[in-house]
Amino acid sequence: MRGLWLDGGALKTRVDLDTPVPPAGEALVRVVKAGVCNTDLEMVRGYFAFRGTPGHEFVGVVEEAPGDPALRGKRVVGEINAACRTCATCRARRVTHCPNRTVLGILERNGAHAQYLTLPAINLHEVPAAVPDDVAVFAEPLAAALEVREQVAVGPGDRVVVVGSGKLGTLVALSLALTGCDLVVAGRNPTTLAPLAARGLRTAAPDALPAAGADVVVECTGNADGFAIARHAVRPRGTIVLKSTYHGGLTLDVAMVVVDEVTLVGSRCGPFAPALDLLARGKIDVAPLIAARYPLEDAARAYEHAARPGTLKVLIDAA
Repeated sequence: MRGLWLDGGALKTRVDLDTPVPPAGEALVRVVKAGVCNTDLEMVRGYFAFRGTPGHEFVGVVEEAPGDPALRGKRVVGEINAACRTCATCRARRVTHCPNRTVLGILERNGAHAQYLTLPAINLHEVPAAVPDDVAVFAEPLAAALEVREQVAVGPGDRVVVVGSGKLGTLVALSLALTGCDLVVAGRNPTTLAPLAARGLRTAAPDALPAAGADVVVECTGNADGFAIARHAVRPRGTIVLKSTYHGGLTLDVAMVVVDEVTLVGSRCGPFAPALDLLARGKIDVAPLIAARYPLEDAARAYEHAARPGTLKVLIDAA
């Protein structure tokens, strides 16, 4: 089959990849569309010494499901953590932290930037008929954005700052806006801030944020500057949610975290059912986030485009 291959930071398109064969309990999915996210870009830069096909945001059609034939022909999206489901962590319902897991396109499992992928059938979610492919491909990153609301109580009157207006920060901001909180999106790029302002969200330059003014700050940049902004903006006994992948070290003034009794929350994958529901009901409009589309044979160019400053979502058409 055709697909991308990442090895030692080198990314290239190959036409000689083996079509995967689904093991017991898994399904073979023909990829229709896939997204390029910041984690994919970081992997090209060396995050997680991954060798294989990258990509974890996708919508596709089930071609084979030996253990669940009713799935055949279904249009699906998928949770990316393939857990063993038998260890103590899985039995405690923390399957996304299974020590034996593989992760689609990230850890010991070939991903979605190819014509086919395999995932456990239990990981797959059928896409409502009303949700087009271009929208369904956002299910995984929107689920990740919604995890913030699963971990931290946010409601009307809460002062919330989202740091970063890129791919993930935009989805986090749009999802938090539904809570009625007092929301500000802080960023330095007017190109990505402008669409948020056009939707009625309040935006600001990081330097304009008041010190210690936020109950919750969601840091979506994955860099030291973003964390410094979050630390400046959060109030004593407030919460900082670290939403983005960090590549490299981070200098942390732990003493100030202790003195101000700041809660740090790591946040990763999230719930698919609510994400699909919001997309189906049109509560979150993701279409304006699509910056470009590339065919699978030009997927390496899609990565180059996605890496340009100010670019939101780049899609790969695999069908």
